Formats: sequence, C-alpha cells, structure tokens
Amino acid sequence: MTRPSFRLRRPAALLAVLLASGGLAACGDHPNEHASVVTAANEGLYLSIGELKYQVQSSRQLNPNDVEDKAFLEGVPADQRALKPNEVWFGVFLQVENQGSTAMRPYGDIEIDDTQDEVFKPLTLGHTNLFAYRPNDLIPAKQILPLQDTPAYNSVNRGSMLLFKLTLTALDNRPLELKIVGTTATPKQTGIIDLDV
Repeated sequence: MTRPSFRLRRPAALLAVLLASGGLAACGDHPNEHASVVTAANEGLYLSIGELKYQVQSSRQLNPNDVEDKAFLEGVPADQRALKPNEVWFGVFLQVENQGSTAMRPYGDIEIDDTQDEVFKPLTLGHTNLFAYRPNDLIPAKQILPLQDTPAYNSVNRGSMLLFKLTLTALDNRPLELKIVGTTATPKQTGIIDLDV
C-alpha cells in the first residue's frame, strides 16, 4: 500500500522543486528577451521581437465555400486562386502590439516551416481584403494591430490575417512553426511560434 502513495508523492515533490528553482517558465515572453531566437510554445502566448509584441489569436484551414471564410480569401491574385489537389488555404490571425514610443511597421519576413524543412510564404493580398496583415501599415506607438474599429479587429479572430497555401503533407508534418524575422530589431531577432494545428 505504501509504494503507490510514494510514487504519487515523488512527482509532486519534483514539481515543487522545479517551481521553487524557476525550472518551469511562466506563460508569456521567452525568458531571454534579447536572445537572437525567441520562442512561444503555442498560440495565445506573447512573443516580443524588438519593440513589437506578437500574439497568434488563431490559425486554421479556411473553407472557400463558407460564407465567413470567403471574405478572408478576397484579394488573392488571379494566378494564385486555384488550389492544387494536395493544397489547402490556411489563415494565421495575428495581433501585434507596438511597445515603442514611435510608430512602427510590423515585420514582413514571415513564413511557416514544417518538421521536414518545407517553407511556406504568405500570399500578398489585394487591398479589397479588409483582414490582411500588411507589413507596410504603420502601428501607432502603444497601439495594437489590427486597429480598433476595423473589420479585422471586430472579426471573431480579432487579428490581421496571413494567408498561406499549405500542402496536406505539411499538415501531417507537425508541429508547424510560424517564423517571424525582426529585420529592424536591434539586435536582430527571430521569433518562432508553434501553431496549434
């Protein structure tokens, strides 16, 4: 009878030691904010890259036959509208907070990587898409992209969307990582967020 209770106490004791020594990181930013690579273990966690703080609100496959999802697919260039049999539309919805004292542009060097080193770049969407993440849009100091009172902010996703064409193989090669290169961060930083696919 004593052995099972000993086994239960041992993990609890180990957990107490880890917590006391700081061995488990709390939710939020990577412990070393000045590292060249900073990571977030999943969506919803904040990730600071330079003076910009990123948070993935959600990521999911998009259905072109769904009424809501049709709006997310507005502005796709004509030569990119067709999907191959092994491709799907995939949206990543981001919020970006400018923590600085001057207006800044969000980073534009972004990709999704799978575990087989396949790399997927987001499509550049036309201005008819009211939800698109646009690296040329300025974020005012101490403000969040998407700005309040915009369709992207008021959508159920509450984020600016990056649109990708992913392969079905990539969806099997998880975890997928969203990689954001802070090209103007000093020092230069790369942020990696594991997507909850």
